[in-house]
Amino acid sequence: MSGTAEEQQIPPSQPDYSTWTSSSLIARITELERQLHTRTAEYAAPPAAKQPEAASQETAKSTKTPNETGSSSPTDKKKQVRPPKPPKQRKEIDPSRYHTRFIALKFAYLGQRYNGLEHANGNATPLPTIEEEVYKALRKTRLIFPTDTSDDEFVESLAPRETKPYWINWDGCDYSKAGRTDRGVSAFGQVIGIRVRSTRPKRMEAVQAGENVDTAMQGTEDAQALAEDGWDDVEDELPYVSILNKVLPEDIRVLAWCPRPPKDFDARFSCGERHYKYFFTQPAFSPTPGPSGLKSRDGKGTTPKYREGWLDIDAMREAAKYFEGTHDFRNFCKLDVTKQIESFHRDIFRADIEVLDAKTRPLGYVTRPGFRAVEDSAVEQSAESSEAPLPTASQVYVFNLEGSAFLWHQVRHIVSVLFLVGQGLEPPSIVADLLDVSKNPRKPTYEMASDAPLVLWDCVYPTKGSSSRADTLEWIYAGDVRQIKHQLGKGGGKFGLGGIVEDLWSVWRQRKMDEILAGALPIWERKNRGQKIFLGANHSKTGGDYIPVMHKRKTELVEVQNARWLASKQRKTEAGSKPTKMEM
Repeated sequence: MSGTAEEQQIPPSQPDYSTWTSSSLIARITELERQLHTRTAEYAAPPAAKQPEAASQETAKSTKTPNETGSSSPTDKKKQVRPPKPPKQRKEIDPSRYHTRFIALKFAYLGQRYNGLEHANGNATPLPTIEEEVYKALRKTRLIFPTDTSDDEFVESLAPRETKPYWINWDGCDYSKAGRTDRGVSAFGQVIGIRVRSTRPKRMEAVQAGENVDTAMQGTEDAQALAEDGWDDVEDELPYVSILNKVLPEDIRVLAWCPRPPKDFDARFSCGERHYKYFFTQPAFSPTPGPSGLKSRDGKGTTPKYREGWLDIDAMREAAKYFEGTHDFRNFCKLDVTKQIESFHRDIFRADIEVLDAKTRPLGYVTRPGFRAVEDSAVEQSAESSEAPLPTASQVYVFNLEGSAFLWHQVRHIVSVLFLVGQGLEPPSIVADLLDVSKNPRKPTYEMASDAPLVLWDCVYPTKGSSSRADTLEWIYAGDVRQIKHQLGKGGGKFGLGGIVEDLWSVWRQRKMDEILAGALPIWERKNRGQKIFLGANHSKTGGDYIPVMHKRKTELVEVQNARWLASKQRKTEAGSKPTKMEM
């Protein structure tokens, strides 16, 4: 093609063709004809004739977002909404391909965020129950195989919990629990029995037959079978503690598991002893400074031994000793007429109060003048004498109660009476009076203590028929060397990231910071407006003159309450069985 380089250069868009030379016009026409021919051939070809690579490139171009093609604005980018991801399908496993085994689990929980341990299907509770959370964890980890899971739709749900009835099903899991704790009550040694999935290899003939063989780990035949399989029931087993703690809430922690519970083990009926602890502070509530904190509490003008807010620990210990032994505790419980209980005798092995380490004093202001347990002059005289000085700083005490079994709200009723004794409102002998059901068969309507400081500390399983109270279950705790090989982190599930100690430290530190900050709040004195009563909660109750327990309104006899409930139930049954007018 002739012409200079300047003449052959293609002009920009919308050119003035009148100024073009002949050679430039010819070159432009030739280029346009070539493009037209290419486009015509491209559109005339059938879709199957397209090359795969070209088709994929074309598809990629057509699916580009406006931002990728360079033609979108920031406003267009904001309007782009990604389609929602489809719900993740739960991967079920075939139970027939696995052995199961019966074990016991020991776990701890802080009860303030839960509606108690026991879950009742059909009840809509504002807070989840402990059983609900444990069930979800066992199902999520595929450790249990309930016979019916059609209603437990919340197993994989990550959405906020709704206030509606939730259903769980323990059928086929051999489930049992040691003790029922109420809403707000914690436990550091709760125990359940449960049948779970095992890693023990299942022989091919059993798999083909669809058998779900139980690995009970009991008897000679099982021992021989384990020896033949070359499988150790602890070292080669699933690390149940770590598996469950990865999916449980941070305030519910599995502590240990027992690989070989006794034959016919039931977490409730095999439990020989339960140990409760109730924590409280000294002073019980913020002391009232000045003379108003030492006013008479008995209505006789007698100056109390301690300032209002301080507890008489010695008097409480004296009262606690009355509980030891076998007694009828109908005046120290809440009656459940639906169970028609006739015997209220329970065995108490130990009831005492001990002081905890009080080296740290978050409530340091109670050492100031005017807040001390007694008048400042009495403190000075006591310090000069040979007697031990009276307490002047905050301390933490714990009431220990150990017994074979307990009635509904029994511990909280016991603690409530002890606090009344500690405040000088009742004498220690009030316990003996309430235990004497021949003289006092009707329970006075006094308030029970707060739930928050109460802890089910431990559940003990001694040898059946033995006089010993020692626990005989073999517990495999987090960090046990026999299960180290199953752990990914350091410490075998005990220390390091994801370890149980790290988890507990995180929970403790969060609440410790709350304690430190609350203890540093400035305090202002104010005039006391009425009688303060301590019942274990964070705040004392203020009211008028105190009414002694024996002068309070009394409930009806247990026999009367039980008979009334039975009569009501019978009337409802008869009303439901009577034929209607339409039927007649």
